[in-house]
Amino acid sequence: MKLTDLFTMFGGLALFLYGMTMMSNGLELAAGNKMKSILEKLTTNRFLGVGVGAIITAVIQSSSATTVMTVGFVNAGLMRLENAVWVIMGANIGTTITGQLIAIDITALAPVIAFAGVALIAFFKSKKLDAFGTIIAGLGILFMGMEMMSTAMSPLRSSPEFVNIVSTFENPLIGILVGAVFTAIIQSSSASVGILQALAKSGVITLPSAIYVLFGQNIGTCITAVLASIGTGRNAKRTTIIHLSFNIIGTIIFVTISLIFPFAQLMQALTPENIPAQIANVHTVFNVVTTILLLPFGVRLVQLAYKILPEKEGLEDKLSVKYLDNSIFTNDYRIGISAIANTQLFNETQNMLSVVQKNVQRSFELMVNYDEEIHHKILKDEKY
Repeated sequence: MKLTDLFTMFGGLALFLYGMTMMSNGLELAAGNKMKSILEKLTTNRFLGVGVGAIITAVIQSSSATTVMTVGFVNAGLMRLENAVWVIMGANIGTTITGQLIAIDITALAPVIAFAGVALIAFFKSKKLDAFGTIIAGLGILFMGMEMMSTAMSPLRSSPEFVNIVSTFENPLIGILVGAVFTAIIQSSSASVGILQALAKSGVITLPSAIYVLFGQNIGTCITAVLASIGTGRNAKRTTIIHLSFNIIGTIIFVTISLIFPFAQLMQALTPENIPAQIANVHTVFNVVTTILLLPFGVRLVQLAYKILPEKEGLEDKLSVKYLDNSIFTNDYRIGISAIANTQLFNETQNMLSVVQKNVQRSFELMVNYDEEIHHKILKDEKY
């Protein structure tokens, strides 16, 4: 592999990731607030929850964004943990859409698509057209980056060292670890699956070598939600535990299936001439089948999260706000942030009211029958 190939590969990767970001931002701009309001009004129906999670993720092209939004809603008390399970399951299905789009080979039209998107942004003064232009331009740039990466990586087919490295991915533990670490670094399973598709398209990797990496990518995508839950309430942290549990259980199921049955060969037979489509199909089957299998056990996943992270005693003695999350005061925009802020502020003032009511009641009791311990408690709560 020449130095120029390496530069081309990194340039292609930059275009691919930037195109994906543009698509995500455009889709979020076009439909973000509607998606947020749908998620807020989610009912306890598991099928509706899965459907909403899948649709939102398919629209904004990011399971991480949907999961982070869900973590925020659970933390704010807008959504019960039992409801969040179904949204997370749906988000895992919705994230497979990107891989399916990439599998449709429209590389030859990519520059035209990118130009059409840029034209909408440059020549029309409309916010709605700006959003659609960003989506279209992002799609074109994504495919251009994909083609650049595939072309640059083609020489690796004749590199015995690289072929030996890739062949180790057929070991389930190595493949899963590589997929999980790589996805955790770039914080997007859609992007990491797309890069894997580019490798496959260039002939560097085959499905039997890629399949365990794919399973690991589903685990690695949970890192974004884990990072989002830092500094939040225990229920928000439990949401990330559910997300992680879902993907780990799915990985165990599919590794077992792959070791017993010729799963990779079956997926190859569906689209023998299209390796990117094979990878996209495995990604879709993994998430759809895992959701179907775990759908009846959603409540069990919640119970597991409570066992891993039980309630703490004595939290009410801590001199800090109970419901307000400091992250809402930052300038970082997130979908649903206004709804989260309003709910947290309301809950915090209600909590303050409750503390005041208790103190007034204790004060009257103290007038009738003085008690040093109650007096100390009143002073402590007044400080709080």
